[in-house]
Amino acid sequence: MTDLKPFSTLLLACALTATLIPSYAQQAPKPDDPEMKIYRAVPTKVNDLVHTKLDVRFDYKKRYLYGKEWVTLKPHFYPTDSLRLDAKGMDLKNISVVKNGKNIPLKFTYQDSLSVAIKLDKVYHNNENYTIYIDYTAKPNELKSKGSAAINDAKGLYFINPDGTEKDKPTQIWTQGETESSSAWFPTIDKPSQKTTEEITMTVPSRYVTLSNGKLVSQKTNANGTRTDYWKMDLPHSPYLFMMAVGDFKIYKDKWRDKEVNYYLEPKYAPYAKEIFGFTPEVIEFYSKTLGVDYPWNKYAQIVVRDYVSGAMENTTATLHGEYVQGTHRELLDAYYNDGRSTIVHELFHQWFGDYVTAESWSNLTVNESFANFSETLWAEHKYGKDAGDEHNHNDMLTYFRSPEGKNKDLVRFHYDDKEDVFDAVTYQKGGRILNMLRNYLGDAAFFKGLGIYLKTNAFKNGEAQQLRLALEEASGLDLNWYFNQWYYGAGHPILTISYKWDDATKTQTVYLQQNQDGQTFKLPMAIDIYAGGKKERHKVWMNDKADTLTFHVATKPDLVNVDGDKILLAKKTDNKSIEEFSYQYFNAPLYMDRFEAIEAAATNQKEKANQKIIIAALKDKYYGLRIKAIRALNLTNDDIRTAAQPVLASLAQTDDNNLAKAAAISALGKLNASGNITLFKQALNSESYAVQGAALTALSQVDAPEALKQAKAFEKDNKGALTTAIFSLYATKGGTAEWPYVFDTFKNGTINNKFASVRVFADMIGRVEKPEYAQQGIAELKEFGIKYKMYGADKFIATTMQTIKTQRTQLNDTASATAADNVAKELGGADVK
Repeated sequence: MTDLKPFSTLLLACALTATLIPSYAQQAPKPDDPEMKIYRAVPTKVNDLVHTKLDVRFDYKKRYLYGKEWVTLKPHFYPTDSLRLDAKGMDLKNISVVKNGKNIPLKFTYQDSLSVAIKLDKVYHNNENYTIYIDYTAKPNELKSKGSAAINDAKGLYFINPDGTEKDKPTQIWTQGETESSSAWFPTIDKPSQKTTEEITMTVPSRYVTLSNGKLVSQKTNANGTRTDYWKMDLPHSPYLFMMAVGDFKIYKDKWRDKEVNYYLEPKYAPYAKEIFGFTPEVIEFYSKTLGVDYPWNKYAQIVVRDYVSGAMENTTATLHGEYVQGTHRELLDAYYNDGRSTIVHELFHQWFGDYVTAESWSNLTVNESFANFSETLWAEHKYGKDAGDEHNHNDMLTYFRSPEGKNKDLVRFHYDDKEDVFDAVTYQKGGRILNMLRNYLGDAAFFKGLGIYLKTNAFKNGEAQQLRLALEEASGLDLNWYFNQWYYGAGHPILTISYKWDDATKTQTVYLQQNQDGQTFKLPMAIDIYAGGKKERHKVWMNDKADTLTFHVATKPDLVNVDGDKILLAKKTDNKSIEEFSYQYFNAPLYMDRFEAIEAAATNQKEKANQKIIIAALKDKYYGLRIKAIRALNLTNDDIRTAAQPVLASLAQTDDNNLAKAAAISALGKLNASGNITLFKQALNSESYAVQGAALTALSQVDAPEALKQAKAFEKDNKGALTTAIFSLYATKGGTAEWPYVFDTFKNGTINNKFASVRVFADMIGRVEKPEYAQQGIAELKEFGIKYKMYGADKFIATTMQTIKTQRTQLNDTASATAADNVAKELGGADVK
């Protein structure tokens, strides 16, 4: 699964992208919990699922599912006369055992509304199957459920705009099973260690399209305006991977080899289906060849739904995406790899790691999610080049470093408070980096051979990290206990200080390595590259102790000693190189991170010529991400930097082949506040890219605000992304009463990301807008914002903000609005605003 991607930056990608919470809403780590001391064992298997057959229909008005189920099971090993099924918040009308085509009622106990204990008609042995019939009603909207950082709700079944009362929102039904929410819409043994084949018959309004796992076997039109669709899944998979979706979708039919690959989109996005998902067959082919295991299922479908509770979900053969992956042609011009495409490949890799072989328990979630996270780097590197893969790898490492509790959690986690807690930056971002390090250590051939062994050995079954270790050991012939004990069953990461000393008399280069972290000492294999006399010599070394001293004999003083030459270590590094050494590194070492580190070092003191040389050169770096980094690092108050950079920025602003780099260059030029750039900004407003237009409008506003306000009017009917943000910010800071309706509507209808990013400027406009009714409209909207996002501390932030608004409205003699602000502050903050 990809995690929910809230706020202005995305942290956790079913995969998970952990959330970067705004500073005013940062959550503190939880205190020690006694639950953390409980060993989370793999659930005992008393009975095994064999086959699940469902017949369902929906009550849109009541938000109910009426279901009939025939679930076939057998005892796992020991004889048993009882069965327990997970069944959350249901009405269970009839539970019977099916004998010779007849339903024989059974006694059952259903007291907690979470699971049902069933007394079977006899003792069954593990060579006997039995089938239970259940007539039930699922009531997901009446279920009290708790979500997680990755999945913000756990109702299992979702009715979206079922009454059709929400303007511009389609009516849909979809499901979300991970972690154990499928049992909110059908009784089952809702554990990842279970596997079952599946049949689902859905009766829906005939105007709607359905999607489920496996193959659409038949469709029957009914006399009452409904249609019954029959889906069948012949291969076993876990209950949390069951899915249904119902709604008005257009299907774009694609294929990989002889298998269906289909894309389900709302009609308005159907023309862009190929642009959004069209690279999917290429990814399937790449993963199949790389893993040595062809895509194992009969089809692959991807569907985009409204109001999804996470980023995406890898339901077997039918991935469900949140709407952020879709866009029009113009939006997609600015949507590079990290804007949806990385999620698409992440979910697809789960069809092998997660669906084909499934974590046997949530403690071993790493064999699902760490692999899917790793696949993002793998595909970026293959499709877009090594720089793109290394950038993605580094960004995920930073995400892990920012997680407040990450250093204290093992990757394989047998102790946790709640299973939802395992969906975090350790499992996703750290786990992906650990796999990438292991790939580097073993080499591609051995690493991917080992993955193939793991997949084939455990096909349609469950896996854990130890089985992965054994497979990789079989492939490589190497003992990997040290690696798994350190990275999988231990917590934290190295904090590494690197220092150097050259002795000209003895021609000796010394490298001092020091691990500074608390906890375990890490065993670190690494490459050290020594550049001297125009040549590079690689030394493969091991750091085995908390502090190591390494010496190398070199004919001449090295120009550069590059520790961790592959830039692969999951470590926080302080590398005590001189700026001259970083300069040599930028111009001679080959990797993205070599240049990244040099730009970082150069950005700190741009008065020095060596620093300036790196920064200015990096403006023309071959990789757009580093061009953007250099642009944003520029100190344009420095005369030398400004003189050297300005013509380069002007060129990039007009000719760069990457829209985001072009937009960054325009933004930098805007900060110069030079009227000579107005023509360039106006020309950029004609770009097809929203990102470029947004940057140009903001830059123009810094030079000529009245002209920017005039130009912005032309874009009110067609704006997305960065252009929307630019108009909003311009209107909120420079506009007045005429611009309020746009500002208010944009904030009100914005995503959670956009609201958190823009709440401050919105509040500022509320304080100064002339019309009292507009101010009160904005105050009410901020109140709703504070209440809705109280869990992130937004209520306290809004209460404080109301102090400024109250003062501003008082100065405008707007007593009614000032009083409204005061009342909101009291309600949200619990105290009067002085």
